[in-house]
Amino acid sequence: MAVHVRDFVVIVRVQAVAQRIKGGLMRIDADAHVDETEATWDYIDKDDELFKPISMPTDGRDLKWCADGIELRRPVRDYLRTGATEATSQLLDVAARLEHLDELRIDVQVLFPTTFIRSRFTGHEELERVLTHSYNRWIAERSALSNGRLRWVAVLPLHNMDEAVNELKWAKEHGAVGVFKKGVECEGRGIADPYFFPLYEAASALDIPICVHTGSEGRSQLSPAALDAVQAFLPIVTSGLVDRFPTLRFGIIEAGVSWVPFLLTNIAARSRGEHMQGITLDNVLSVDVNLLRDSNIFVACQSHEDLAYVMQFGLEDNLIVGTDYTHADQSAELKALDFVEESGQSGVISAEIATKILDDNPRRFFGL
Repeated sequence: MAVHVRDFVVIVRVQAVAQRIKGGLMRIDADAHVDETEATWDYIDKDDELFKPISMPTDGRDLKWCADGIELRRPVRDYLRTGATEATSQLLDVAARLEHLDELRIDVQVLFPTTFIRSRFTGHEELERVLTHSYNRWIAERSALSNGRLRWVAVLPLHNMDEAVNELKWAKEHGAVGVFKKGVECEGRGIADPYFFPLYEAASALDIPICVHTGSEGRSQLSPAALDAVQAFLPIVTSGLVDRFPTLRFGIIEAGVSWVPFLLTNIAARSRGEHMQGITLDNVLSVDVNLLRDSNIFVACQSHEDLAYVMQFGLEDNLIVGTDYTHADQSAELKALDFVEESGQSGVISAEIATKILDDNPRRFFGL
């Protein structure tokens, strides 16, 4: 079989990156995305073809997926703004995506969905099963072409927990490194709802983390969907979830990290109110900076945040960073990893902490 020059260049680049990963530091993009395309739904079984989404125009600039009487968002990208292309954002050309990662000096990129970020499947549970099944097989197949540089997070049919657990087992066997989860979903259930315990038990057994990503059940673009992810934090640390699943890792993704000082000091204030006797200046100011570490909670920071400040709150071993690749909202920054590296070089944070954010922490979180 003939090997084209471009294919040879890609092979050499992949081998060089693999050697660098084997030898030491990885720069890991912990939050990137794909834009679903028609090929995403090619894995729908013939018996389920009535559920296959059809792309249709909207009143605005975007498109929409229509299936089983519901609409799912299909954004139309301004690629000049995102820095990606149709081929790279939709994984139409995996080699081109890897070439772009080379330009960005990203060794490994973890892929999250787009369509499922704002979706509500209440009353359409069978559709959810069909779409998540097809999405996972599409992303697994496309990622497998990257020689380990593109990793992916599974989307599960959470309205049927037995199906969800079975799908998770398949996903883990085929390369998934996380579970996509919203802070509130399945008819308003929060993160600590016992309904999700079978999922957490399975994830613990499979050593795969729960990625609580910004998202909501079909809210408008103007809704603060990031708050659904942030509000997962308190239930995780106060509901007994950590004690029940001590090895399970949770990540709060694309909601930034600036909320951590507020919630930690809020927890400290609650504790003071419960223990007012013998209060001193020291315990008035005390905050449990080990809480995230002890609770196995990881948080994805963003490039506009004050890393020097938030590092005072025990995040050294639990902070990761992502580019939000393909998206163009306030979280998107293709050079986010450079921001962390440069912060380490300039002394804003230590070089050791920068390495942890870029490599050690996401490697541990995703089990790479």
